[in-house]
Amino acid sequence: MRTAVDLLGRQLDEAYRMIRERVDGLTDDEFWWEPVHGCWTVRPNARGRWAADYEEPDPDPAPFTTIAWRLVHVAECKLMYHEHAFGPARLVWPDLDSPHTAAAAIAALEDGHRLLAADLEGLEDEELERPRLTNWGEKWPMWRIFWTMIHHDLHHGAEIGALRDLYRLSGTGNELAQSI
Repeated sequence: MRTAVDLLGRQLDEAYRMIRERVDGLTDDEFWWEPVHGCWTVRPNARGRWAADYEEPDPDPAPFTTIAWRLVHVAECKLMYHEHAFGPARLVWPDLDSPHTAAAAIAALEDGHRLLAADLEGLEDEELERPRLTNWGEKWPMWRIFWTMIHHDLHHGAEIGALRDLYRLSGTGNELAQSI
């Protein structure tokens, strides 16, 4: 008989495999490609660290984001949810020095997944309803933290796949940006 933890673990792994396959072979040119003017991406900040562009509150409409932004966002969210729900809850967004190459961002994605998979391993179904702190200061049941990361992998993985297709079909990537 399957348990809720087993099912959640399978979903977490399957969603991760999907995004991981979508970034296999990702080049730095694709990572940084800006298909339209004014994209949010990852860039050095005033503190001398790299960070994903972000504003609070989110602009409406939000800017289009690069593969770099999307991949770093997923990887860093995994780290932050782990840190606050299962770790010491000391790390804050300004402390991060975001990956700024395709290879480093993929490695961060892999590391984040390993942390969350280990957090889930060994839990009992009853524990999934237990509240845990999020990096936003809210308390959520544990299952919601894992489900949010599953959703992130599926959502942003699909976007990354579509952007890689557009990049490939546009040749160098420049023709598409000029036509939009």
